[in-house]
Amino acid sequence: MKISVVGIGYVGLVAAGCLAENGNHVICVDNNKKKIEDLKNGIIPIYEPGLTEMIGSNEKAGRLIFTTDLKYAVDNSQLIFLGVGTPSSEDGSADISAILEVSSKIAEYMTDYKIIITKSTTPVGTYQKVSDLIKSKTDIPFDYVSNPEFLKEGSAIEDFAKPDRIIVGTNNTDVRNIMKQLYMPFMRKNSRIIFTDPASAEMIKYAANTMLATRISFMNELSGLCDKVGADIEHVRAGIGSDPRIGNSFLFAGVGYGGSCFPKDVNAMIYMGREKNYPMTIVETVQQANYNQHNNFANKILNYFKNKEKETTLAVWGLAFKAKTDDVRKSPAIWCIKKFINAGIKIKAFDPEAAKNAKQVLGSDIQISSSNYETLEGADALVIFTEWQQFRTPDFDLIKEKLNKHVIFDGRNLYDPADMKNLGFEYYCIGRPKI
Repeated sequence: MKISVVGIGYVGLVAAGCLAENGNHVICVDNNKKKIEDLKNGIIPIYEPGLTEMIGSNEKAGRLIFTTDLKYAVDNSQLIFLGVGTPSSEDGSADISAILEVSSKIAEYMTDYKIIITKSTTPVGTYQKVSDLIKSKTDIPFDYVSNPEFLKEGSAIEDFAKPDRIIVGTNNTDVRNIMKQLYMPFMRKNSRIIFTDPASAEMIKYAANTMLATRISFMNELSGLCDKVGADIEHVRAGIGSDPRIGNSFLFAGVGYGGSCFPKDVNAMIYMGREKNYPMTIVETVQQANYNQHNNFANKILNYFKNKEKETTLAVWGLAFKAKTDDVRKSPAIWCIKKFINAGIKIKAFDPEAAKNAKQVLGSDIQISSSNYETLEGADALVIFTEWQQFRTPDFDLIKEKLNKHVIFDGRNLYDPADMKNLGFEYYCIGRPKI
């Protein structure tokens, strides 16, 4: 099929690469000239395992084209995917101005029938706003599809290629058949396409992310209670996760969720409820619980070094909001580090992929190290924020040798408290009794 993808951020670039991989001809459009030039030169703007190789091979095969010319893309494609950003506004609402701006330009350039497909996460009712806008600009026929993405950073290619489900929101039977044809190569064993109306498709995306954020926040809040009563959150997780009605996914306690999706979508869900005079009280509590979890972990460290902050240096492992990504947006690590810095604590940090992005946010207030062990030199404690694989089985003897004090604050429960005590560490984690 002839496809264009407008907005070559995380969602757009992954979608374009995966669609091209299946033999489609895909035009990638973005108004950022430097990004497009970098892509033409093989420079990928984000870190995602396998993406660089996929983009390179499909561009070489002629199935991927990068351009800033939206008119060219509209003229040479039938299916137009919208992947532009929908960031949070100050009031928590999703800012769809970029979606509307691109839709207006597409309407101006259309000379024949198009299917316009929104991959971006958009609030319920966006389909109507976009449709009305295009109709006001042109008499050329078109159809609108809400087709939200469900990609996890760090495993996005696999998620796209082997999806749990694909949500297609359209009321046109012919368009449903075209979308089915487009996605069938990704589900040869059995079809996992769920067809619905556009409004429900938009709500499904928000409901899914908010549900997952709720599970995380519940476990994090439960971990605090475990601390108070002497229970072990890891044992609790195993116990409740064995119930098939609950399952094991998203039950790990930690320092809170972050990234570009959960915080933004939780905000938008709260805003939608307030706008319709229907407060989403559970969602509001989820948001507060997440802030509390950031704060509780940071305060545990600050209390340990109370009145010694200006003489304290912390070694930080992990800056990304999760492993296998360079994304530091709403990262708990960044949130806590800012609080440490404000208290006068010096920070030495390492992340295998996110250091550059973190440095752009924190500037000279943070010292970036070239390895996780280098951060330990002259540090008074080790703080772990991100569950990178290389942090799971480190050289503990080397850690003890380099740290001024044998203290570890583990925000991801990577180690066993009994083992850490036997190794001679003062070990603090999330919701597990201190041994």
